[in-house]
Amino acid sequence: MITVSTANVNGIRAASRKGFDRWLAQSAADVVCLQEVRAEPKEIPAELREPEGWHVLFAPSSAKGRSGVAIYSRTEPREVRIGFSSAEFDTSGRYAEIDLPTVTVASLYLPSGEVETERQVEKERFMAEFLDYLKAARSRAEAQGRELVVCGDWNIAHREADLKNWKTNQNASGFLPHERAWLSRVFDEAGYVDVLRALHPEGPGPYSWWSYRGRAFDNDAGWRIDYQIATPGLAKLATSAVVERAVDHPSRWSDHAPVTVTYEA
Repeated sequence: MITVSTANVNGIRAASRKGFDRWLAQSAADVVCLQEVRAEPKEIPAELREPEGWHVLFAPSSAKGRSGVAIYSRTEPREVRIGFSSAEFDTSGRYAEIDLPTVTVASLYLPSGEVETERQVEKERFMAEFLDYLKAARSRAEAQGRELVVCGDWNIAHREADLKNWKTNQNASGFLPHERAWLSRVFDEAGYVDVLRALHPEGPGPYSWWSYRGRAFDNDAGWRIDYQIATPGLAKLATSAVVERAVDHPSRWSDHAPVTVTYEA
């Protein structure tokens, strides 16, 4: 059995001040994947940089104060890797993975994009490269008799059930038709499985991100953009998938909530 959590912390130092430390200390997860860490390891409080009982991999961005992913594992990884052999993106703090005995766990922070800007063009370059990597990674995992789960902030809501106000967001980055089609290719062409949706096929939600603006959280006007996307062999072992939504607005330590999945052999 392995339990994996993923969360965009929206700045690990800010999250620490708001209660992330307590959440991590109480978590039953064996692996925790973080995105948008936004700090160099030396800038992170010692209790999160080297927490007792955890092995930690940090992949900061070369652009100070931006992006950054991390993976906390209770088991020491056999191997660790940062990036996915991309000349453009391997130093951008957007991807890292660890090899455990039978499964590879990855933390992904896919660019957010903004329509009709360079940010959107960058996002689409990333998507094109990353789909090729996902196909190769699945083939490699199968050849090695391993499974793979890519956890993180994918910054795309796949279906209408994955965001509350889908009608008014059809022209917004994160719900553009070609972005949604790309995510469909991850499932249909590359052969991965959206683990939470496989266990909870109906929707709406459960959402994992709510804007800090207005009363989005109180009204549950959210987006489901945080996923655990796994190879089929691992996905079929998932017995529980939940979004750990805070009980109220003051209890939030990020604008995202952790997505936690338990896999049982």
